Amino acid sequence: MKPQIISGFDAGSHNRDLGATVHRLRAESAYQDLSTVIVIPAFENISTRIVASWWNMMTPPNQKCVKLFAQGMEVGEAYSQTIESVVNHSELSKFKFVLTLEHDNAPPPDGLCRLQACAVAHPEFDVIGGLYFTKGHGGVAQIWGDPNEHPINFRPQLPDPNGGLRECCGTGMGFTLYRMKIFKDKKLRRPWFKTTASQQEGAATQDLYAWNDWRQHGYRCAIDCSVKVGHWDADGEVMW
Repeated sequence: MKPQIISGFDAGSHNRDLGATVHRLRAESAYQDLSTVIVIPAFENISTRIVASWWNMMTPPNQKCVKLFAQGMEVGEAYSQTIESVVNHSELSKFKFVLTLEHDNAPPPDGLCRLQACAVAHPEFDVIGGLYFTKGHGGVAQIWGDPNEHPINFRPQLPDPNGGLRECCGTGMGFTLYRMKIFKDKKLRRPWFKTTASQQEGAATQDLYAWNDWRQHGYRCAIDCSVKVGHWDADGEVMW
């Protein structure tokens, strides 16, 4: 520190350009209630590379954030039972968001903050997910179905190379932000998430099983293509 004589009052850099500061705070949604319950199915070992990304993930300052691990359950059961317990909890049920985070997904450090800011900026969407791909060569983006096509389908859509929002008919659950109000809607089928493989129910992963019902009740979803999420293949030790 160089020698100096200090006198007078300094309001600080944030006050110096208050217009720019307000613009930044609005963009970051820091003044909103962004309370979030993070639900993590943990039915198997989790790679160090994945845990490292979780440790580096920021949460908004002065906001409530609770992490719940569901152990030893099939993924659909893990999500449904854990979120059911959240909805029935006196305090957690008051939170604004639920974030689903899976054992093989590596979000960017600011991923949660960016999904929350996107949700505040786009109230028309009830669910907003990060962009990640199915594993393996030729993997496709988990942006399931074009809502402009009829009848409803879950064909994978192209991501926006400029990082914009891409509305779809269904999302994966690897790194996905849900408004809590969805799970309080009595009209929705329960359990919300169920993996099916039968002649009666057809074949569906737990995420698209939910969206088959939710779309009929007017819920909308999108993928934020600027939030790029890795998908870890532990067997091949490749991040897709």
